[in-house]
Amino acid sequence: MYKLQEIDRRVGLFKKGQRVLDLGASPGSWTLYAAEQVGPNGQVLGIDLHDPGVALPAQAQILTLDAFQVDPESLDGPFDLVISDMAPKTSGQRHADQYRSYELVMRALELAKSVLKPGGTFVAKIFQGAEFEDARGAMRELFANVRIVRPKATRDESYEVFLVGLDFQPTSS
Repeated sequence: MYKLQEIDRRVGLFKKGQRVLDLGASPGSWTLYAAEQVGPNGQVLGIDLHDPGVALPAQAQILTLDAFQVDPESLDGPFDLVISDMAPKTSGQRHADQYRSYELVMRALELAKSVLKPGGTFVAKIFQGAEFEDARGAMRELFANVRIVRPKATRDESYEVFLVGLDFQPTSS
């Protein structure tokens, strides 16, 4: 939650009444933080492979689903903000882990393209590697501004950063 809190402080992600989609929601701390920020008139929908079993306020829920199999139409969009803390199970093989992280970011971006409101925001964790610039380039095609945020809570030896897309510009395709 501290990483999301810092990104929010630096970029201004949340507003009262927003609808938020949280990908990779377990263990639930991001969902809880988002629900607190959007308030009782907002809504947070979390998705994760695992049920975190955490008590959530009325404006939040977490569905046990695979982000690679979820039907965007079933999510009852549109959303103001899509956040993704999805990460692969690390294998210890740095390049393989970085590639799997890239795949998760690209899936999250595909979902975001389907469910974000024009002007919306997207945040995704990614392990920096060979495909990092490809992910950032894909985001630049969809957002007026793309930022890289490395929260202070990130361990020094970690190669994780967050890509933040501001002002979603849907394509006409």
